[in-house]
Amino acid sequence: MNNLNEPPRWNIQPNQREGGVGAEDGNKWNYALLLPLLGLAAFRWIWTKESQKEIQEVKAKYDKDLSTFKSEMEASYRETLTESCKKEATLQLELEKERQRVKGYQEAMASHSQQLIEKHKKLQLEREALESEKERMVKSGAAAAVLHQALERENNWYNWATAALKELEGQLVERQSIYCSHTKSRRLRKDMEERMLLKVAREPIGRELQLESNLRDIFRRDTYCADWLNEDKRKNGSLMWVYLKYWQLQIAVQKYKRAEAAILGEQKRS
Repeated sequence: MNNLNEPPRWNIQPNQREGGVGAEDGNKWNYALLLPLLGLAAFRWIWTKESQKEIQEVKAKYDKDLSTFKSEMEASYRETLTESCKKEATLQLELEKERQRVKGYQEAMASHSQQLIEKHKKLQLEREALESEKERMVKSGAAAAVLHQALERENNWYNWATAALKELEGQLVERQSIYCSHTKSRRLRKDMEERMLLKVAREPIGRELQLESNLRDIFRRDTYCADWLNEDKRKNGSLMWVYLKYWQLQIAVQKYKRAEAAILGEQKRS
């Protein structure tokens, strides 16, 4: 049995050089323990160096990738910014052109409306003159009877023309409603316009009042729409209402002119 109070000499002791054979055994054990420690230290040093090298390589690669990414992002940003500036400049130019076009259109509309107003005033003066002539003839006795008969004959024409104009007004209101609608198709409006033009071209009143050219003018120029929440169709349109008043005055004037022509024709025959 081993004596626990005297363990074998595998521990390193300070004075193992002294004492002969026992000392040599102690040295062997010292070297045996030292070599693994040196090997472990060397391995740790090599591993630390390799690890540091790998860390440096990873860091360098990361820095390089980051620099490349930043460069690409900056280039992409500059390219996007340049493209956005070009688009903005193009849009600004188109906007200015559109403003000039709208301004020119508004000026043309104002001029055209003024011309229609002048014609309206002229027709009003003609109507007043004919009314005065009517009163004068009424006071003249026999001529009054002739004029009255002529006007009675022309009443049928006047009523028919007024009804035709009222129907045309309804069609214009509906056409303008389609024009201002966000849901109804352009094709529907075009078809309706073609039917209206065809109808006035066939009817005598259309030729007498030159309705076809007036309608084309309305279709081309009247783009006014009321507020998008508006539900009253008659609030749409601007130029068409000027034309409708103009046509109504024309019908009234035509009634008296037709009556006057009938009277003159009877006088010539007699």
